[in-house]
Amino acid sequence: MSLIQLKNVSIAYGHHALLEGADLAVEAGERVCLIGRNGAGKTTLLKIVSGQAVPDAGEVWRRPGLRLAYLEQELPGEDDVTVFDVVAGGLGELGRLLSAYHETAVRLAHGGGDGLLAELERLQHELEARDGWRLKQRVETVLSRLNLPADRALRELSGGWRRRVALGRALVAEPDLLLLDEPTNHLDIEAIEWLEGELLNFRGGILFVTHDRALLQRLATRIVDLDRGRLTSWPGDYANYLRRKEELAAAEAAENERFDRRLAQEEIWIRKGIEARRTRNEGRVRALLAMRAERARRREVVGKASFAVDAAEASGELVIEADRIGKSYDGSPLVRDFSIRILRGDRIGLIGPNGAGKSTLLKLLLKEIEPDSGRVRHGTRLAVAYFDQLRAALDPERSVIDNVADGRESVVIDGQPRHIIGYLGDFLFTPERARTPVKALSGGERNRLMLARLFSKPSNLLVMDEPTNDLDVETLELLEERLAEYPGTLLLVSHDRAFLDNVVTSTLVFEGQGRITEYAGGYQDWLRQRPQAAAAPAAPKPAAEPPKPKPVRSGGRKLGFNEKRELESLPARIEALEAELERLQGIVSSADFYRQDSQAIAATLETLEQTEAELAAAYARWEELESLA
Repeated sequence: MSLIQLKNVSIAYGHHALLEGADLAVEAGERVCLIGRNGAGKTTLLKIVSGQAVPDAGEVWRRPGLRLAYLEQELPGEDDVTVFDVVAGGLGELGRLLSAYHETAVRLAHGGGDGLLAELERLQHELEARDGWRLKQRVETVLSRLNLPADRALRELSGGWRRRVALGRALVAEPDLLLLDEPTNHLDIEAIEWLEGELLNFRGGILFVTHDRALLQRLATRIVDLDRGRLTSWPGDYANYLRRKEELAAAEAAENERFDRRLAQEEIWIRKGIEARRTRNEGRVRALLAMRAERARRREVVGKASFAVDAAEASGELVIEADRIGKSYDGSPLVRDFSIRILRGDRIGLIGPNGAGKSTLLKLLLKEIEPDSGRVRHGTRLAVAYFDQLRAALDPERSVIDNVADGRESVVIDGQPRHIIGYLGDFLFTPERARTPVKALSGGERNRLMLARLFSKPSNLLVMDEPTNDLDVETLELLEERLAEYPGTLLLVSHDRAFLDNVVTSTLVFEGQGRITEYAGGYQDWLRQRPQAAAAPAAPKPAAEPPKPKPVRSGGRKLGFNEKRELESLPARIEALEAELERLQGIVSSADFYRQDSQAIAATLETLEQTEAELAAAYARWEELESLA
């Protein structure tokens, strides 16, 4: 049974339609990832599902008694409420009772009187009567696994820690449907891996938005694409989605081209003057008017970001040399006895938990702060471009244009002047949006603005501190391509595992107590090389993969009669499945496929997925029997 259903839902802001006749259903046990560009309407859709927003048209049905939790993209406010109270608040009335018990216990521990003891006993009895201890244990488990300080006030925490608190509040409720809007933002890799495990074991339905492709690939059982107000469902993983999306885009482009060619022919016909009027077919005229209306309603694909990185002249062979540097704060070492030689063309990623000292190390290497011990030496002809995760370089009161061009009408890119409006268009800023104050931009737009500002200046040393937060997947992949082409040196801090794997050639890993170790390769390479003792995660492991069949040793036994018959029949079955798969893929890639009703689309996609699974199973069985034979 569906947890929630949206039927023919539409919503617009001004003249910009975010959803047009959208249908969506989420079943219990599904993990549905919502994909779309920044500004496409993903957050609006989540708010409609949660009940925080009301659509302009259409129906929203929720299963009676549905328990729903929503992790919003915005961070919790900076107020005096404690972390324990916020997380326990996800349990409703019982959460408030737990907060009262926890606060009373803390006050009593700090020297309260008999009145507090009596109040604690009363709360204890009430919790026992309402199964509160089990829920208290759940709250404490979430606090422990997210490493949250229970008695700290929110105003004392950074943005990353407040993000963890909001995540804890959503998870502690154990809802039927969990809505997550960019859940990995500001989380370190250890917390992201713990989150993966929790969500893989979650029994309810999940509808989530993420730019983390590793999380998407691991978690999603279905992908829903939001494109120009329409929702399209794609069963399977991210790789399958990319392939089918490309096929659909090609089919749509071909269909649009045929339609435009036919429309142009009809426009020529109706303009032939008096000669055409004598033989004019009124039905044909009405058909032309309908074609004009259909063409006017078509929403074109928004252009892709197309930025480039402006490289300065090459630096010297030696870029940065650090010799036994150290840095401590409040007696805690962040960097201890660290040495490195960074050469021209190196691409180095920094990995470590929040607060480990990654940003501090960057500032030490850039000589923005002085080490307590050791020394840092720079090579010659360095031109540094620095992406700050806090976006401190942006003035929120000034416009997008002024933050990049600083009053000028053009910027110089690759030695050639470009008008600032055209340059910002490469980063998907329309002329109207380019004149907007920065304080009115979304998180994704601010990150794109940071990239526009960064890449407008020639550099040969690119330093990027968490550049991937809030970027959509399409922009992320373009950024990867541009960094791969960058001829200079790169220092990158990121918790995006796929981004690290695709960009860096070595990693500096913060292993605690100020120790930093260099490993060759990206994130997955570090996992293979790290010491086994360090590899054991404190958080629970993700759900185990199904056991793989044990390899059959050659000569262990002979094929039985039925197995011989099965082996002989498998090639024909594989051929039949391949033919059926090709037929279904042809149907799905046709231009008219997604104009059918949603039930017909879902049935065909389900048949396609089953056929793919049967073909994979047939190949596996054929290989197994062949090895025995």
